[in-house]
Amino acid sequence: MTTLDSALDPASPAYRANREALLERLAELEAALDQARAGGGEKYVTRHHGRGKLLPRERIELLLDPDSPFLELSPVAAYGTDFPVGASTVTGIGVVEGVECLIVANDPTVRGGAVNPWALAKTRRAGEIALANRLPMVNLVESAGADLPTQAEIFIPGGRVFRDLTRLSAAKIPTVSVVFGNATAGGAYVPGMSDFTIMIRDRSQVYLAGPPLVKMATGEVTDDESLGGAAMHATRSGLADFLAEDERDGIRLARQCVRRLNWRKQGPPPRNPVPQPPKYDPEELLGIASADLKVPFDPREVLARVLDGSEFDEFKPAYGTALVTGWGELHGYPVGVLANARGVLFSEEAQKAAQFIQLANAADTPLVFLQNTTGYMVGTEYEQRGIIKHGALMINAVSNSKVPHLTVNLGASYGAGNYGMCGRAYEPRFLFTWPNAKSAVMGPAQLAGVLSIVARQAAAARGREYDEDSDAAMRMMVEQQIESQSGALFLSGRLYDDGVIDPRDTRTVLGLCLSAIHNGPVRGADGFGVFRM
Repeated sequence: MTTLDSALDPASPAYRANREALLERLAELEAALDQARAGGGEKYVTRHHGRGKLLPRERIELLLDPDSPFLELSPVAAYGTDFPVGASTVTGIGVVEGVECLIVANDPTVRGGAVNPWALAKTRRAGEIALANRLPMVNLVESAGADLPTQAEIFIPGGRVFRDLTRLSAAKIPTVSVVFGNATAGGAYVPGMSDFTIMIRDRSQVYLAGPPLVKMATGEVTDDESLGGAAMHATRSGLADFLAEDERDGIRLARQCVRRLNWRKQGPPPRNPVPQPPKYDPEELLGIASADLKVPFDPREVLARVLDGSEFDEFKPAYGTALVTGWGELHGYPVGVLANARGVLFSEEAQKAAQFIQLANAADTPLVFLQNTTGYMVGTEYEQRGIIKHGALMINAVSNSKVPHLTVNLGASYGAGNYGMCGRAYEPRFLFTWPNAKSAVMGPAQLAGVLSIVARQAAAARGREYDEDSDAAMRMMVEQQIESQSGALFLSGRLYDDGVIDPRDTRTVLGLCLSAIHNGPVRGADGFGVFRM
């Protein structure tokens, strides 16, 4: 392979400015993560511990193999909404008894672990990841059920969580539930539809309706233990497969269940089990992405700090140079890379991408998309040369590619460029964002300018004088709105990615994802749609 050289100058003013801007965004990210990790706040955390209970992240830590990593997913879900950051749920991928598992843990310190619209979206995304990547799922359950004030938003779509559990089982992807407290109403179906269910003596309470509702509905007077206690379910209903004595014993039993799965990965192992680290310091990734999204940067500088040994065999290096394509390895796994180099995608880049994606599918090689694009080129010349059909060629290839896709937004992800570079709508297996990144229909200034032109034309058509002061105010308001709504934290809060990551962690995060992906088979497409030539 060809070893990448680096022209990065950490002493240059541009590097220092880029680094300073990114550190500011990282501070904002850390503040949001602190809110998520704080759960319901000191009062409710203290009360929870006072009851002899563990917090969700403490439960996860005991569940995982010692010193193994945990890739938390959607950690800032609900950021910028009326709900607590983290959405009362912790999800992620970790290793249990040597098996990579998708873990979902309710946080009972946040409104009793009630499921709100963002918690539902986060849980559903976890189910999608488990199914797509053949990951056993472990649910650590303690939830008061649906967030009743928002039931209209969660009741109907919420049924998909239970449907997805049964589909995992049907696909021979095991599901395990440990019930630490209440699992009421719809929440009762999580242990009810899991392959293995563990309950804790004198702690777990699983029922479709609690004693008050039973009395209202039927007139029967009963108690929690008789209605849905762990001992009852272990001896009478048969819902509990294992009866644990306490939380730690419940977690031990969950690990025991995973150990007995006889789990085997179906994807090929890493080509090199002891991969070489990159030649260049990942700390330098902080100064590569431009603070000004209008200023392009060379993605090869990123690849030199992410790929094994900084080795990269570039494909068509002299053609369609605004898109870098080529082959490398990441933690021993072969990958194909598509990375934006100059923002705008022209016809040449689109055609080059389509061919490269076909080659990756023919070789059963996963693809990594590094986004920094303002979209496809516009204008009379480019329309006449066929930018629409060439862009469609690329999007067709992305849409029908069957090898796993991993996407990271390094900077800008605007317009149809987001689609061609495998944005969320194109279902990459995982999608992460750097804190400086933005995504929208177009840049704030461009969008405000388009609205201004349309308004001017409308005024002229009516024969009215155009109000320049109102126009300036409108443009400022629109730019501020788009600037806010295109930011990484805003979009991650709405689950348009799987997390905002520190650029220095890019190699590690992608490596964990590639390992998880290889739990299932890695195969390319047998065919594509009709390519317009």
